Amino acid sequence: MYRIEQHPILPIPARPKVPFTWKGQTLEALEGETLSSALFASGIRVFGHHAKDGAAQGIFCANGQCSQCLVLVDGIPVKSCMELVRAGVRVEPVEGLPELPQVDARTAGLEKASPIETIRVPVLIIGGGPAGLSAAIELGRRGIETLLIDDKHRLGGKLVLQTHRFFGSIDAVYAGTRGIDIATRLENEVRSFPGVRVWLQSPALAVYSDKKVGVLVDGRRYVLVEPEILLVTAGAREKNLAFPGNTLPGVYGAGAFQTLVNRDLVKPTGRLFIVGGGNVGLIAGYHALQAGIAVVGLVEVLPECGGYKVHRDKLARLGVPISTSHTVVSANGTDALESVTIARVDERFRPVPGTERSFECDTLLIAVGLDPVNEFYEKAREFGLGAFAAGDAEEIAEASAAIFSGKIRGLEVARALGHDVGEISADWYRTAEILKSKPGATVHERTPSEEGGVFPVIHCNQEIPCDPCTAVCPNALIDMDKTDIRLLPTFLGEKGGKRCSGCEKCIAICPGLAITLVDYRKDAEFPTVAIAFEFLKDSLKAGDSVVVEDTEGNALGRVEVGAVKAIKANDRTVIVKVRAPREYAKRIAGIRIQPPETAEPLGQYVKRTAEDAIVCRCERVTAGEIRGLIRQGVRDISEIKALTRTSMGSCGAKTCTPLIHRIFREEGVPDAEVVDQPKRPLFIEVPMGIFAGLGGKDKGHDSD
Repeated sequence: MYRIEQHPILPIPARPKVPFTWKGQTLEALEGETLSSALFASGIRVFGHHAKDGAAQGIFCANGQCSQCLVLVDGIPVKSCMELVRAGVRVEPVEGLPELPQVDARTAGLEKASPIETIRVPVLIIGGGPAGLSAAIELGRRGIETLLIDDKHRLGGKLVLQTHRFFGSIDAVYAGTRGIDIATRLENEVRSFPGVRVWLQSPALAVYSDKKVGVLVDGRRYVLVEPEILLVTAGAREKNLAFPGNTLPGVYGAGAFQTLVNRDLVKPTGRLFIVGGGNVGLIAGYHALQAGIAVVGLVEVLPECGGYKVHRDKLARLGVPISTSHTVVSANGTDALESVTIARVDERFRPVPGTERSFECDTLLIAVGLDPVNEFYEKAREFGLGAFAAGDAEEIAEASAAIFSGKIRGLEVARALGHDVGEISADWYRTAEILKSKPGATVHERTPSEEGGVFPVIHCNQEIPCDPCTAVCPNALIDMDKTDIRLLPTFLGEKGGKRCSGCEKCIAICPGLAITLVDYRKDAEFPTVAIAFEFLKDSLKAGDSVVVEDTEGNALGRVEVGAVKAIKANDRTVIVKVRAPREYAKRIAGIRIQPPETAEPLGQYVKRTAEDAIVCRCERVTAGEIRGLIRQGVRDISEIKALTRTSMGSCGAKTCTPLIHRIFREEGVPDAEVVDQPKRPLFIEVPMGIFAGLGGKDKGHDSD
């Protein structure tokens, strides 16, 4: 019912159906998908109600880092985003406090515990995303025995969610290739090395003082791994926001949305709103449009979006309103999201009364930044275990930067183990820093002066690390200083007597869809403009009338489609050709696909109370409760924890702690006065029987 049946980029594979029950009703999942995705595909958004206040619960992170998606599987509470569907499994919502499984007193305690296995390896890598895979490749090439573990059921990390082409260097990090294809390429190479073992669905639990790492293998068996070197490439977790209604089902992270849509091919929403103008939020909006989902709007609290301008422009051209210097005021609804209220902010980022507007939507994405998952690295250093970090666990940046930092870290690990890796080039470290860099200067778009022949118009005008267009031109007519790929590319016009042939390769490979081709050869008054288009080929046809827009998303006029072209070399990028008046042909940068009425606000804004924002999702503690304690003089988060149970839930304080620090800052308390609480000893919650070596033989969980 809520599955994606066709997609411009992703294949729709045929998969066997798997029956399971929800509240006694038989539903069908697809083989290999998680319970949360199977429930969403059946139109189920509410997974239970909280014991404290009866609040509806649904997904939030879809990454195993919170406990919003808890369900009962054959009587055992599990995170539905991490649990794969099994035929005949009985799934129930968590209503209040779950009852413990019945225990037969005659047999209780008679099960024989197995000894905990200890495995020694030269290298343990925590995280099978772009950095971990790249490091494992470098170690595998050198024959170094390596164990790579990941908590998901497939390798690739966030790469498996990325349908767009990557920025960066075409030589160093596969720029111009789609993230999903990079994931496949890296995984295949890792699995080609016999010395690299891979454990999936096997999260790391803790680093201990005896320099061992506890691992929950396949969710069933506890193993201690004793590495000589630990490499942490565990990625990042999404930041949260506290506002009224922020825990309603339908309010969740952009990564969770991309997981449902791009990994599991589930269409979880009809109308989407986004908070956050970084690359994550901008890209999620683009992915939504590709999946046929209406994007009602995007707000960014800063005066400008922090993501790449080409991402922002691409979204605006497609018809998505982007409101900077705005924030979310509330999410509105009872048991699920029904609308969102936004407002303009002043210079201190406070909502300006009288500027509120509400929009109908059923999903609100929170895309306000990331925090590194670096707990294992910090503990390893504390206990004297040789440790390295790469990717987002080291520093938040783009996936292209994670790929390259993983390569460098792999060589550094090999060298630390005594292997001769030669000198790691200083150019490699410089490339790594360039790939990590934030967007640079924005310049005024340079429109070519030519009025004849055929030539590309380059619509990217912000310095970002990206060079694919310079590598594909057969006549080498797009030039860039290769010592710094952040500099803007330039079309040379002519080189060695050769001019643009109109091959369209630069259009198809540009990750930002920021190159068009203008051809005056057939009609100088109405030249043909070729535009990259990453939507279903059948959605446009010759003779259709479309609105074309400039780089910023301003409508230029309505023109007729002359041809829609899709060839294998374009790698799923369609080329749409339109005939346009010469007065604005060179300014055309894209085609609007979403009508303006999609983003019309409601007649009046929806009000909610100001202090029902939830900070601690697990224990349902509000911002008002925490502010009250801070105003009474409390400065120790452990005291807040003791008084309110904040951070005592199963997410392990990962979601609420940053929000508590933010409230302290909002209340004018300097960071130096705030005493943080001790870190939780285990990264995720685990049944006690696992540590006793019982092999997960609880009711509802078969032993391997």
